Amino acid sequence: MVMNPQSMIDVHDLKRGFGRGRSRFEALRGISFHLGAGEIVGFLGPNGAGKSTTMRILTGFIPPSSGTARIAGFDVVESSLEARAKLGYLPESAPSYGEMRVTDYLAFIARVRGLAAAEREAAIERAAVECDLSDRLYQAIGTLSKGYKQRVGLAAAILHQPPVLILDEPTSGLDPNQIAVIRDLIRRIGEKRTVILSTHIMQEVQAVCDRVLILNQGQLVADAPTERLAEETAGGTLIRATYACGRVRLAVEAVADLVAAVPGVQRTTRRATEQGDADGSMSFDILASRDVRPELFTLAVDAGLVLIELGREKSSLDEVFRRLTV
Repeated sequence: MVMNPQSMIDVHDLKRGFGRGRSRFEALRGISFHLGAGEIVGFLGPNGAGKSTTMRILTGFIPPSSGTARIAGFDVVESSLEARAKLGYLPESAPSYGEMRVTDYLAFIARVRGLAAAEREAAIERAAVECDLSDRLYQAIGTLSKGYKQRVGLAAAILHQPPVLILDEPTSGLDPNQIAVIRDLIRRIGEKRTVILSTHIMQEVQAVCDRVLILNQGQLVADAPTERLAEETAGGTLIRATYACGRVRLAVEAVADLVAAVPGVQRTTRRATEQGDADGSMSFDILASRDVRPELFTLAVDAGLVLIELGREKSSLDEVFRRLTV
């Protein structure tokens, strides 16, 4: 495999199965992706899609059945120690010792990571500043709120300044204020690192991530920038058009046929609305191979219709997720 020199995570034809014979289950069926330096990537999929298996392979907990995975150029199997040295990992339930003070716990993690004694104090101070923990360093971890405990987990994950960070449900169980703080921390930390953020919270992906990967049944079904995901997965440009009868009375079916006949329109779907039932307006969701709004405007003029609404539609990430994983 030829690697992109700017790539921090390289996954090529990754497969992983569990069990044998008829009971064998293929958790990953050959996924490939490459993540560049400084990307914050949302990693999505329903339960059983293969997300956890992928993260366990990337973090060195299990080997793949076949295919390769590299962290900052190091193979996670052949150069496991080097790959893990380039990686920070925050599991959903971050392990810690409640009786330890934050600074003592971070010093312990620094020793585990192999940081020299002369480096530890500076590393702890740096991580505490990045995670807004400086005023909690001498507090016992067990007395902290869950939000602050997550900050401690983040600080431990970045203590050795890894270029790659994997976060598994980092805001699970937090209140809205704590969620906002952790999301802001992730954005700031991601300015210097490649981040994989595994979450079930779609608003979190839209708020934090530059790019989205979606897994379903062990296969990668979407890989696109967050802002363009809806259009790329739909296969074209999404447009909403709402018409009403003007000088000419046309049935809904006739208007739908006119819209469908516009060059570039791939699919037209009537959107039923309470307003439409009340005032006779006709609203359509349109998938087109390009932006056909000028033609849809001209259609209204030529057909004697009143144009009420015409705009590009953005499917929510929830809708995209459901469409790809049902």
